[in-house]
Order: sequence, then C-alpha cells, then structure tokens
Amino acid sequence: MSESYKVDFRQLGRTGARVSNLCLGAMNFGSRTEEKESVQIIHRFLDAGLNFVDTANVYSKGVSESFVGKAIKDRRDRVFLATKVHGRMGEGPNDQGNSRVHIIKQIDESLRRLQTDYIDLYWIHRPDSNTPIDETLRTLDYLVGQGKVRYIGLSTFPAWQTMEAIMVSERMNLERFVAEQPPYNLFDRSIEEDVIPLCQKYGLGIMPWGPLAEGWLSGAYRSNQPFPKDTRIGRKNLDLNSGYIVDRLSAIEALIPIAEEKGVTLSQLALAWLIQQPGVTSPIIGPSTMKQLEDNLGALHVELNKDDLERIDAVIPPKSRVGGKRHWE
Repeated sequence: MSESYKVDFRQLGRTGARVSNLCLGAMNFGSRTEEKESVQIIHRFLDAGLNFVDTANVYSKGVSESFVGKAIKDRRDRVFLATKVHGRMGEGPNDQGNSRVHIIKQIDESLRRLQTDYIDLYWIHRPDSNTPIDETLRTLDYLVGQGKVRYIGLSTFPAWQTMEAIMVSERMNLERFVAEQPPYNLFDRSIEEDVIPLCQKYGLGIMPWGPLAEGWLSGAYRSNQPFPKDTRIGRKNLDLNSGYIVDRLSAIEALIPIAEEKGVTLSQLALAWLIQQPGVTSPIIGPSTMKQLEDNLGALHVELNKDDLERIDAVIPPKSRVGGKRHWE
C-alpha cells in the first residue's frame, strides 16, 4: 500500500482548476532517466495522490513527452498535464520561438507524443523578442477555442513582460495567462521583489522551477568535503574557493542544523519552505531516480513554524540571492 501523504490541492491562479502542491517535472526523462524508470516515477507520483505533471517539447527533443504520454495513457483523467513551447525543435527558421507558425506546428506534435487530445496548461517556455506578444496571445487564444489547450502560462518572464501580456490580453479580449513558472529557491529569492507581488495582484499561480537550485540544496555538497563527481555540480569542476560557492556552502552549513532538528533532509526542508511561501502554488520537482522522488515526497510531511521560517530568513534574507544573476539578466 502506498504511503499516505498530506497533499493539498490548490487553486490554479484565478481559475477554478485545482492542482497538487507538488508538481512532477519531467526534464530528466529521456536524458538521465530511461523509459522504464521514468514511467515508474510518474506512476508512483500519481499513486501518492498528486495530479500535476509538467514536461516540455524540448526535453530530450520530444522523448520526455513520449515517456509521459506512455505513462499517463490509461490515467489521463487523473492528470493535470502541462507542457511547453518556445525552444528549437528543428533546423528551419520557424522551428523556434513564440510565433503563430511555430506554436501551431508544435501543439500538434506535443499532443501526438503525449497521446492526448488536449493540454491542461500550455506554457510559453521563454520570452521571444522577435515576436509581438499579441501574436502569441492570439495564437494561444485560438488553441483554447479549439479545445487543444485549457489554460495558458508563461515561464521565466521578467515582471514587466508578464504585465505587458496581461495588459494586451485585457485590451484585446484574449485568453489570459493564469500561471508563471519562475526560478525560485532558497538560494534565489529575487522574485519576491517583483514577480510574486505581480502574480498575487493579478491572479497568476506560481510554479517555481529549480526548487533545489540545481542540486545545491540536496544535501550532497558540504564544506570541507569533495563534491560528488557523479552529480551535475560535481561534473563542473568548480573552483571551491570562489566567492559565491563559499557563500552557498556557508548557507548550507547554517541550514542543515535546522533540517536535522526537524528530522528531515536538507532537500525536504528546502521544498517544504517553498511550498509554504506566499503565492506559491506547486514547486516543480525534477527527480531522476525513484530514490530522489521518495525524498521529495517526504517534504509533504514537513511543517515549518514561525520560528523555523525566521531562522531560515536569518540565513538567507527575503528578496536576496546567494551567487549568480537572475535568469533574465
């Protein structure tokens, strides 16, 4: 029998749809994770009582979508399914971006790979400076009218471009974005300055990607210890004396005692913190193994009180970043 988890179904922005408070991201499926384990991970996630699965056409050039499609084919009614469009999917001049021609072609390709006739949430993966936002919105509005898409969202847009899209939608009476997918984690709280207040004001759900900061918050990296070579960060051969790495390791050493006192892993602390942040709907986890998924699901058991949150803020203050730039800088 599957372990029982404390799953909270939250409103998707200002819509009536409800999604689980963790979302399963499929970026590793088809690259780091083979088909059999990818399907097992998806089934385990759904069997744990959650419903939100997120992929993208560019993940392994469609392989991730194919794996997801196979896994949910007989469970489609239990899944709130999201995928994305924007990245390059061919060699032609119109095989990338947010133009009408690219989106119309890619939605049908995604539907075919996902073995479904509709997408619950269709993300614009990144901004496109070469395509007017009204062209993108008109196209998405058309897809919603056709029934191929139910809701639309945007990913990693700066606040001013999100606001522009909202204004254009209202002025032209077009389908509105209902969710934002920004980078957000304990090492990058910069969206608390502008993106989160904007989303709260205009009713956009927030689905943070990179909740463990590329694995920095997994607990695998410690001060005065060699980095594991079989990890994404370990393979980068970083200079461990560089300023931002020293700062991150210092923050990790300050966070670990908080996690230990709660009897949880650092990754579970980081995910639980994110789940409890104002405006956040569903952090997007990206496990590549079943073990990582089980650890991530454990965050649903973690409750952080006011004192816990204040201690975390003392280590990494609100609106701050520990190394690196914002993704749109």
